[in-house]
Amino acid sequence: MALASKNLKSVTGFSIRLILGLSLVISSLQSAEPVRVICLGDSITKGVRPGVASSQTFAFILEQRAKADGLSVEVFNVGIGGERTDQALVRLEKDVLAKKPDVVTIMYGANDSYVDTGKTEPRLSEIQFRQNLVKIVDQLQSRQIKVILMTEPRWGIAAKPNGVGEHPNQRMEPFMQATRDIAGKKSTVLVDHYSIWTEFEKSGKSIGEITTDQLHPNAAGHKLLADSIWPLLKPLLSKNKSL
Repeated sequence: MALASKNLKSVTGFSIRLILGLSLVISSLQSAEPVRVICLGDSITKGVRPGVASSQTFAFILEQRAKADGLSVEVFNVGIGGERTDQALVRLEKDVLAKKPDVVTIMYGANDSYVDTGKTEPRLSEIQFRQNLVKIVDQLQSRQIKVILMTEPRWGIAAKPNGVGEHPNQRMEPFMQATRDIAGKKSTVLVDHYSIWTEFEKSGKSIGEITTDQLHPNAAGHKLLADSIWPLLKPLLSKNKSL
């Protein structure tokens, strides 16, 4: 009986240790924070507008795709309509850095490059745009945050002329090249929506089909944006998840 009692205590002790061990593993898994992605940009990033619900924006679609692939991910959309890079810099600490993201997507240029009625120059010069974008990237990379730089989608052929009577793409194209240059120099991931939408239009399709106003994506346009981003975002999520 003494031997049986001793064995029972041994088995009971092992079971308790096993249960405690499993509890610690489960607790550790549950406490693991999801990979945090922030989408920074203007109204194209914000997405929500008449005809486009929050659940149809590219940021929402990206989060759903990550979860469907079994990745623990949170995507925060901090896009603001009408915003330029100088304004993004002002709120970078509060709206981005303070949230401690793992990955940040950045998409600007449509507002920076636009020439308003009665004006002869863009809202910001190309030099100012470059300087601002570099400062944003530098602040993120200095905190080991992974950066995805993105060009804006192009305006459709039927877009209204800007303040000097030009098609808006004429002023926006140099800003998009600046984005490509910075992505190369800073070794960030680049998603070139402008080029993708250019090829879309060259194929005989109309940008009007995927926008609400020749620029802002409708639901189909946001899906195209997400389709372009996802293959380049996913490897960053997988890598972060293993850290």
